[in-house]
Amino acid sequence: MKLSFVVPCFNEEENINRFYEEVNKTFCGLVPDYEIVFVNDGSTDKTGEELKKLYACDSSRVQVLTFSRNFGKEAAMYAGISKARGELVCIIDADLQQHPSVVVEMLKEMGEDSSVDCVAAYQANRKEGKAISGVKSLFYKLINKMAEVDFVNGASDFRLMKRPMVDAIISMSEAHRFSKGIFSWVGFNTKYIPYEVNEREFGETKWSLWKLIKYAIDGVVSFSTLPLKLSMGVGLTTSAASIIYLLVVIIQKLFFGIDVPGYATIVVLVLFLGGMQLFCLGILGEYISKIFIQSKNRPIYILKEHLVEDDEKG
Repeated sequence: MKLSFVVPCFNEEENINRFYEEVNKTFCGLVPDYEIVFVNDGSTDKTGEELKKLYACDSSRVQVLTFSRNFGKEAAMYAGISKARGELVCIIDADLQQHPSVVVEMLKEMGEDSSVDCVAAYQANRKEGKAISGVKSLFYKLINKMAEVDFVNGASDFRLMKRPMVDAIISMSEAHRFSKGIFSWVGFNTKYIPYEVNEREFGETKWSLWKLIKYAIDGVVSFSTLPLKLSMGVGLTTSAASIIYLLVVIIQKLFFGIDVPGYATIVVLVLFLGGMQLFCLGILGEYISKIFIQSKNRPIYILKEHLVEDDEKG
């Protein structure tokens, strides 16, 4: 049974060879047939050169997909699993924070229970800053209340999947991809196991706080319509509050003779209602923008080069 490693790479020139060596050290003799599908996601360093050297040395086990520009990790994962030829496919990062030895445990779990279609790893102990860790925890709490699918706190894209699940994911060719949601949406029996994240030795993380927030917004918009319903609720609430306030002003004037400053009242109402309208329009705009981009039917990624043995290019 062939095992495919899908490895998204963006500016990982110092980690490529180390990752390749660790995979071979771990799986040579353990798994008779495996391949490594590297996806060069528009790297600006020497990642492309290092990948070509690896392919020249071991074309029987290495595929190299090179994008025409940076399309993002979601596109890289989709491209990788689309070109992977194994009956089992593992998505794993190139920086060795997700060590190949964990995949051995995944294979063991899958071998012990044939009903398991996917083994996903989650971080036992987060090794991140408090701000990023807090944002992630808040995101999982919110999205699990809003979305129709379940999201496991700490679970990453690091997972081993059987071919039927991989094919189901490939069939979902939506432009705005949020793989954590897609993995849950397609179903299949998934088992979660803890793992310890290793320290990154070379390079820097590609995730900033702002990128995480943007990614979280994409996830909510992709897998929940609750914000649209909330915006309608906000509109109804503000309208009701305005009517109640107007009635209070009328009662004060007619029955108690209390003068209400007209200018200040109007300014407050205009600013409040205007702000709520813009907020709701912003939510609506997020959904419309996704529809607009999807309607263009642009490809998720563009391949500049595909290095694969025997010219088996898709």
